[in-house]
Amino acid sequence: MMITRRTAALLMFLSLWSQALADDLIGQASIIDGDTLEIHGTRIRLWGIDAPESTQLCRGEDSLQYRCGAKAANELDAFIARRPVNCTPMNLDQYGRTVATCSVGDADLGAWLAHNGLALDWPRYSKGRYEADQRDAERAGRGIWSGSYVEPWLYRACIRSQGSPASCSDDANAHP
Repeated sequence: MMITRRTAALLMFLSLWSQALADDLIGQASIIDGDTLEIHGTRIRLWGIDAPESTQLCRGEDSLQYRCGAKAANELDAFIARRPVNCTPMNLDQYGRTVATCSVGDADLGAWLAHNGLALDWPRYSKGRYEADQRDAERAGRGIWSGSYVEPWLYRACIRSQGSPASCSDDANAHP
């Protein structure tokens, strides 16, 4: 049987992909941003949520801008507090990152971020798993719900269209 280079490359990718999803990743995490971390050199995107980007600005209760993406990353880092993180891989994203649900102790990090208003439930992927946590944060005015924000997916689209962080962070349709 003759194997072409393309077939060999595909087989190698599938082998690596299945290995990446085979076992839970457990260890000390480095926080990359509000919804991405790294364990043992593996970049992990938290499943089902979307946190503001590190350059993204939101407006607080006082209407002043603050770096809501940086705040999400810093608060996640403080919550984890160097404790072991356990991630269960689900798939790989378009950038080759492992997409996983992760927890510290009994706390699901996606639920914790949504509950504290540091990330949004991303129903396109989560099918509403973190919707109740998000609603609770909204009712309580926690995190981004204390002022106004632009959804992270809309912010990224604006940046890709050559927008600046300041112009992409403010939107007439931003949530009050």
